This record gives sequence, structure tokens and C-alpha cells, in this order.
Amino acid sequence: MSHASELIDSARRHWLPVYRPRELVLERGEGARVWDSEGREYVDFAAGIAVSALGHGDPDLLAALHDQAAKLWHASNVFLTEPPVRLAEELVAAAEFAQRVFFCNSGAEANEAVIKLARRWASQQGRPPERRVIVSFRGSFHGRTLAAVTATAQPKYQAGYEPLPQGFRYCEFNDLDALDEALAPGDVCAVLVEPVQGEGGVVPAAEGFLAALRERCDAHGALLLLDEIQCGMGRTGKLFAHEHAGVRPDAVSLAKALGCGMPIGALLVGPALAEVMEFGAHGTTFGGNPLACAVARVALRKLGSREVLANVAARSIQLREGLAALGRDGDLFREVRGQGLMLGAVLSPAHAGRAGEVLDHAAAQGLLLLQAGPDVLRLVPALTISEADCSEGLARLDRALAALRQGQV
Repeated sequence: MSHASELIDSARRHWLPVYRPRELVLERGEGARVWDSEGREYVDFAAGIAVSALGHGDPDLLAALHDQAAKLWHASNVFLTEPPVRLAEELVAAAEFAQRVFFCNSGAEANEAVIKLARRWASQQGRPPERRVIVSFRGSFHGRTLAAVTATAQPKYQAGYEPLPQGFRYCEFNDLDALDEALAPGDVCAVLVEPVQGEGGVVPAAEGFLAALRERCDAHGALLLLDEIQCGMGRTGKLFAHEHAGVRPDAVSLAKALGCGMPIGALLVGPALAEVMEFGAHGTTFGGNPLACAVARVALRKLGSREVLANVAARSIQLREGLAALGRDGDLFREVRGQGLMLGAVLSPAHAGRAGEVLDHAAAQGLLLLQAGPDVLRLVPALTISEADCSEGLARLDRALAALRQGQV
């Protein structure tokens, strides 16, 4: 049995079977390429589910990690360390609306924090529990913890975990009439929304939708909470996705690319929420870990740079045009949607439900892809990916799609 086969077999026997990883073992990476334990090379259009936004092995991230690792790994929030203090300063400076930051370890934790924060705010406003409803949108994904999965308006993620927490209401994404109906009872304290839905199929908010949400939240005395866990940190071509719409949210949850692979989440809050949580109201042992924050400081600086954001714009055009050409050649895609380097190629009706098969063929051709449901290929490569790597990835995708059409295994 090969080393890879032994690891795959061990994972099957020892992990809870909640994942279904492809049968390869990734061993090292450089830029937008990775290699498995058998020496096979892949172009990486997945980036660890939009996490490795500066690619693999970025020397500045490595230097920050090594420097901090030689000093102090962990102290808890009983004591101060410099990296989380400086990172909070820098996030507040980067986000025009923000006044304070809460650090945690993941996107789900960041959304749990914003849900608790909204409810705490409503309580301090004198609203009884039945008037603390949070509205979210069908197709959303906000995490796997119990409150976050309840806010996630997709039944497949909720089945079997009932009874779910109360106080959530769902409506259709990009549908203002549905939102008005959801707000009509007068019991809503907050609206939680992704500027670009990721797991829901890479669906951006329609033109003017976020601005209309802001107006309606103001009119109804509700908070506007943005989940930018996947679409934030430069992914859409601006550091924060809501910048495209010119809105000022009350809070934004971040994770994924903020640490470029180091586990970290953050909640940025504006004036309405800056003083809501008092001592002891919330916390987490590992939040603000100095290792993660030292790396995130460098990631934040680089992800917001002109060079990286310009590359996002250029590579987005390249990938869109390349996918459109592949679709024309084989009648494969119904549309390509998304923003920046968060793109979804929607399979045509003739290939509906076959996204998983495409991913298998792509891996066989040396390309790592994601899906967003059974009909959508999701492309979220490193924001620093080169023109050459994009071209090579598209060529490998072309071969994968040819194999799909021919029914090859």
C-alpha cells in the first residue's frame, strides 16, 4: 500500500465521515500550484475554499509567522499581546464604518458573535424576545454552529438538528417585495446578508439591492449585518465587498482570507454596536491568537494593495472570457456569474447535476476546482494568480470538460 493510500484509508477509519475528500493527498504548494504525495502537480482554482488568497508559500506571510512563533504563541485574552491590538487598529482604519473589532477563530464563530450582538442590542433597546427576529435569505450560508446554521436558509444544512433556535425568518434573495413582507410585522431587529452568496451558487446581490436593504433597515429600526466571510478581503476586487454598493453596514463578519490559511475570524462593528457588549458578555479562548493575528496583519496589508486588487480585476476578465469560450465550444454553461475572483460557471440543462463529475475530471487533468451546488462550478483562486496559471487552468478545464462530454471515467 502506498503512503497516499495508507493516509486515505486511515482518514476513512478515524475521521467522522462528514467529509468526502478526493482521493489524493496534497503535500506542498507554491503560488497557485500544489503537488500531491505522488508528485502530481495541480493548478489550484480552489485556494482552500477562498482562504489561501495570497497563494501558497507567500514569503511575507512565512516571515511573519516565523517571527511571531519565536516570540509567543498564545496568551489568551486575560493578557494583551501586540499583534491583535495592531490588527484591530488596522481593520478599523481600513473599514470606514467600523469602530471596534472582536476576534475569533472561524467564520461560523464570527456569525455567532454578530447574531448574539444583534439580539443583545435589541434587548438593550427594550424589545421583548418576540421582537428580536433576524431576517436572512434563501441560498445563504452562514456556518455550521447551531445559530449560524439556522440563519443559513438552506434546509439541507439544518435537517436532523431540530429543534432549531427561534427568531429567524427567511425571504428570497434579491427580492425587495419579499423583504418588505418579511419586515412588515415590525418584529425584525436585523437583516443578515452575503453581498455575494457563495454556497448558494455564487450569486451576487443585484444592483441597488444592498442600498435598498440599508434604507429599509433604517426605516424599520433594524441593523444591517453583512457576512463577508467568503466575498471579503479583496475577493471581489475591493477590500470589502460592500464597497461596490457604497453602503455603511452596522457590522461585517470576516474569516477565510483574513488569515490566508491561519485560522482567524473577525467581527467589525460600527457606532450602533460598539458599546453593546460589556465585560463578560462574550469571549473565546483562542480569539486574537498572536500567531494568527501576526499573519493576518501582513495579509490585510497585501490583500488591500493596488497591485493585488488590479490583478483581481484583470484575472477576473481573463477567467470570464475563457469560461465563455469553453461554454460556446461545447454548450456547457448557461451563464458565468459572480464578482472579481469569486466566479460561478452554471452548467447548461444538458449537464445539470454534474458539477461533481466535472470536479473529478478536473482533478484527473491536474486542476483543483470547487462546486456550489450540483450545477455550479466555483472558481476562487488566489488573488495573486498569474495570467499564465489562469491560462493553464483553463486549458486543463477544457480537457476535463471534453472528458465529461465523452463519458470517460
